[in-house]
Amino acid sequence: MTTQVAVVGATGRLGAQVCRVVESMEDWAVIARLDSQSDLQEVLGADVVVDVTQPGVSATVVDFAIEQGLPILVGTSGWSAERLKGLEKKVTDHPGASVFVVPNFSLGATVQNLLAATAAEFFESVEIVETHHAGKVDSPSGTAVRAAETMARVRQDRGGVLAPHSEQSARGEQVQGIPVHSLRLHGVVASQDIVFGGVGETLTVAHHTSSQDAYAQGIAVSLRYLLTHPGLTVGLERALGVSVP
Repeated sequence: MTTQVAVVGATGRLGAQVCRVVESMEDWAVIARLDSQSDLQEVLGADVVVDVTQPGVSATVVDFAIEQGLPILVGTSGWSAERLKGLEKKVTDHPGASVFVVPNFSLGATVQNLLAATAAEFFESVEIVETHHAGKVDSPSGTAVRAAETMARVRQDRGGVLAPHSEQSARGEQVQGIPVHSLRLHGVVASQDIVFGGVGETLTVAHHTSSQDAYAQGIAVSLRYLLTHPGLTVGLERALGVSVP
């Protein structure tokens, strides 16, 4: 039996990649390709919905899928911890709903987050520099936000994070007290450096993506995971069987 997928945001970079991955999977097929302006009624008839739209559109797509009883994989940025709390309530209010939010489908980015959580136990000084292609409409990236939120949780019982001169705009946007610097440049897919400072040393946990193909395995794993895990799940690490604080 073929699992039928509707991709909302199919005209974007990630959306096109999702379509290619689904078409390469045995017994899976894309039956609807929507852009951010499409009528969401077009997803009806699918077994699974994938949302890879824009932050301002994503919540509407997710709400529609939940109301229609359709499992949805969310790869759109902008789902901060605060927004996820509201989403969790909606999912709870709809028994059987399945929503899997994945800030980054890259295996390397997931491992980076795991390593950063470990390093945050020992370093109070940390900043993030993230770089994406010039066409990315949001900043900071969802990956950077999730990394900052993760490290802030680790630091919560360890004296917090040191971020001097936070009132200066050039110090980056504060995410859970951690400065995040966003670059948007031509010639880049995605890159993120998490830089820790200690006494007489620095530690950089770096991840660089050179091709959209880096997301392929994570997309496939996430789709299969979604079908067997109802409720709200956040982070590719859950589908990989590892945990982040």
